Amino acid sequence: MILLDSDALVEILEKRSKTGEYLYSTVIASGEAIGTTSINLHEIMYGLKKYGKSIKELLQLPIIDYSREAALLSAEIEYESEKGGTPVRRTDSMIAAVAIKESMQLLTLNTKHFEPIARKGLKFFKPQYSPENRGR
Repeated sequence: MILLDSDALVEILEKRSKTGEYLYSTVIASGEAIGTTSINLHEIMYGLKKYGKSIKELLQLPIIDYSREAALLSAEIEYESEKGGTPVRRTDSMIAAVAIKESMQLLTLNTKHFEPIARKGLKFFKPQYSPENRGR
C-alpha cells in the first residue's frame, strides 16, 4: 500500500496541478492500494476548511489510524533523531511510524524531511519526475 503524505495529497487534490496529475497517474499505474493517515487527514482537512475547498475526494480515501504501536515507534524516532543531531518534525515521525508499522511505502514530495527515518525501515514510493511533469 502507498501512503500519501499531505504534500502529495495537496498536489493530487489541486485540479490544475501537473505534479498532482502525474503523481495520481503514477500511483494508479503501480496497481498498489492507496491511503493516508489520520494525521494527514487532520492536516488536509484544516487546509480545505480554511480555504473553503471541497472535501469529498479526501473522504473517499482509506484512513490508517495512528495506533499505540505507531505512537511508541514515533516517540523513539523523534527522540533518537533529536539525540543524533538530525531532529524531525513530530508529525513527520508520527506519519513515518504508521508507514513502518503498516508496511506501507510513503509518497512524499519532502523526502528530505523523512530521510533520517529511513534507517528505521521507512520505505519510499518514488515516482520518476521529468521536466514536463514538475510544477503547475
